[in-house]
Amino acid sequence: MAKKSLNPTVRARTNPLIFECIDSDEQRVNATRLIQGDLPRDPQAMAARLTKQFIEQNGGILSNFDVQASQDYDGNNIWLVLKTGIKAGAFPLLSPTSGKPEYGMVIKPRFEWAGIGAMLAQMGWRIVPTLLKLPLIPGSERKVPPWVLSSIILIRIRSLLDQLERRFELIQSIQPAPKGTVDWSDYAIRKIPNAQFLQISCQYPDLRDDRNLKAAVHYTLRKQLAGLESQRNLTGAVLSLLELCQSLIRRVAAVPPQRPSSEMLQAWLTGPMKIETFREGIQAVGWTVEDRGLAGLADLQGLPWVLPLDMFFEAWVETLVTRLTRETGGILRTGRKRETLAPIHWDNVFVGTQKFLLPDLILERDDVTFIFDAKYKRHWEEFNTTNWGKIEKEIQEQHRQDLLQVLAYSSLKSSQRVVACLIYPCQNHTWESLKSRQQLFQHASIPANGRNLEVILTAVPMSADVGDAVENLKLAISEMPV
Repeated sequence: MAKKSLNPTVRARTNPLIFECIDSDEQRVNATRLIQGDLPRDPQAMAARLTKQFIEQNGGILSNFDVQASQDYDGNNIWLVLKTGIKAGAFPLLSPTSGKPEYGMVIKPRFEWAGIGAMLAQMGWRIVPTLLKLPLIPGSERKVPPWVLSSIILIRIRSLLDQLERRFELIQSIQPAPKGTVDWSDYAIRKIPNAQFLQISCQYPDLRDDRNLKAAVHYTLRKQLAGLESQRNLTGAVLSLLELCQSLIRRVAAVPPQRPSSEMLQAWLTGPMKIETFREGIQAVGWTVEDRGLAGLADLQGLPWVLPLDMFFEAWVETLVTRLTRETGGILRTGRKRETLAPIHWDNVFVGTQKFLLPDLILERDDVTFIFDAKYKRHWEEFNTTNWGKIEKEIQEQHRQDLLQVLAYSSLKSSQRVVACLIYPCQNHTWESLKSRQQLFQHASIPANGRNLEVILTAVPMSADVGDAVENLKLAISEMPV
């Protein structure tokens, strides 16, 4: 007679458990999903123990991604509650049963986007995901296009070549004057009798690029080039990556490509006095050799990555304002490059709090200065769906802080007209609706010492066509009252 299960419900989950979340949200997961195999007679008791253990084991990595984990009981079920911050990415989590990285978590933006690959391409890789030194994520999908990882690898390789480690090598060559160790017997026996007085055989140490490393880089670039060629028809971004890859190949063309061994990679990574650029470049070589991909949401192992969405949205707004500057003129300075930094000098530097002001973008023309500040918050959605008096007090206070901050930035410039523009993200349908009703931006002015400080509130979706978004931004600043 076959042995009966204690519970007719059997967990048939064979795929790794992946928590799919959006940023700044709360997700409740039935804790029985943490139980592997047959459910016991009292699954809630086991679920409670596993949930507590899960939170303790993964508290560090969850905290690094600004995720708060807690346990809740509603009278019937135990719930694992996950509250996310504003970081997108993918990372492994430890199983409370085995203690191994058998689970994973993927966090996506709460605002629609065209996908990380398409967005990075439109932004010209002003910002790229940070790849993490964590175990591979089980059961993840290459939903992130392969060429996105290529962009990260090529940028790291470019930085590596810019600061390539250089070593002394003994060189033997003919010199017109003595240098290093001279082969005088050769000079006396062969050169002097043939009147070759300026051909001296010398051996001397020379500072040259590491040929083995260049050979490994050449191999990496050739492999990346082959992968990008297979994606040529996917997007225009691939074409620019192909150009970058070919330009880097030209820098190492003098050294034949050679696949590096695992011992060589390890030696490069563990050698003394290696700067971070060097280590990241060697990691990129290793990923290429091992055929790693970025983690997404399906059935291939991938590399863990993180992307702060506030920085991502700032880079998106920078893309739009850069295009706006090309079309309308002016000089653009960016906070990302620290071009807008204004130090704050305290009398007592040890008790000073804020050390500097750093606007995201400053666009200067002859007659006006525009200050753009991107805020990755849901405020625009709240403002256009809820009466101000009914908006949460916390959101009201955050918005006041945003206004005070951008007005502080306005004091940095002495132009007769200074326009401060706060830009928030919004959903596609919100943007289309407001655009059709011509309500995409709001204007205000503040009299200040004989001039007006002007304020614009507006929003852009994260998946809009760049040209369309720029046209509406251009309309917002062109309709300012003089």
